[in-house]
Amino acid sequence: MSSFPFRGVLLSQQSARATVRVFASPGSWIESDALVQCDRVAALDGMIRVAGMPDLHPGKGAPIGAAMLSSVLYPFLVGSDIGCGIAVFPIRIKRPDAERIAARFPDLDRALTPDDEEWPADIPAGHTDSLATVGRGNHFVELARVDSVRQETTLSEKSLVLIVHSGSRGLGERILRAHTEVHGAGPAADPAAYLKAHDDAVRWGSLNRRLMAARVGRALGAEVGEPVVDECHNLVEVRDGLYLHRKGAARGDSRDVLVAGTRGTPSYLVAAHAGAEANFSVAHGAGRKMSRSDALRRGKAKHTVAELRRTKVGSLVVCGDRQLLFEEAPTAYKRIEQVIGDLAAHGLATPVAVTVPLVTYKTRGHR
Repeated sequence: MSSFPFRGVLLSQQSARATVRVFASPGSWIESDALVQCDRVAALDGMIRVAGMPDLHPGKGAPIGAAMLSSVLYPFLVGSDIGCGIAVFPIRIKRPDAERIAARFPDLDRALTPDDEEWPADIPAGHTDSLATVGRGNHFVELARVDSVRQETTLSEKSLVLIVHSGSRGLGERILRAHTEVHGAGPAADPAAYLKAHDDAVRWGSLNRRLMAARVGRALGAEVGEPVVDECHNLVEVRDGLYLHRKGAARGDSRDVLVAGTRGTPSYLVAAHAGAEANFSVAHGAGRKMSRSDALRRGKAKHTVAELRRTKVGSLVVCGDRQLLFEEAPTAYKRIEQVIGDLAAHGLATPVAVTVPLVTYKTRGHR
């Protein structure tokens, strides 16, 4: 994978009928492979506009951190984790001691059963597998402190929030597989049927985040409020008769969005106000700077497991999977401050509040 600092204020070009524009500033790290993927997407039939966010990076067949507007619906542009998103819940804990909280975090690798208190009355698509589990990769559940407030918001400085990043688990994968086994990377033969299944997965992802928040609250003896943010960043939106695909990009039209940093850096709550040129979208996080294999190789040469389980900001990481611990190290990601700066510089979002992690849960599992 080749990479380089992004040298232009933005990339704007015409490829086939589609415009490609990357909202990144000088000094931003944008991989050339991601730009190539943007061009390939722009050449698809019916594509109108491709907008790359400042966290843009290569994905499996399609860029991550991109919003893509088309007259044709392409399921592969959303991917398998349909409905993946980030929710932010106010939480009250009497004694927010990180060591104590890390020890009491529930096992979010174990799926709920009907005997559990949190078992819901209605489950989208009847999909009960992996219910209320976080998954692997970049998914996480994090207890964080509101470090500063920059604009009017319901959150207050020094208050605590629970940040939950997860999606539809096996349901989204099943939906994409059913399409690709017949049509590969081609368009949806029956858009209405795909969208019905897609919408179930989006609802499932939101339910999954709420259930995990409830499990954490019960395990910690904490009071968890209604989410102040619950925004999906892997979905298709039907907008003015067109299909707006987002893969690793959050809806950015007049709403608050949590742009996630890493387990060792702040995250930013932003007021999003992106327009049509950005496909009404904003970044969803810091974005990977290294592949997982590179992060594993470089991380093992520089860090011990113990070092990675306590971050530079003093937070603790609950992760029994050593490989995942290295793959998801903070150094594997771009600078969140640069991403937020790019969003602000291009008029896509305004910072509202900053959160700092106290405990980040990845997995209880051991490898």
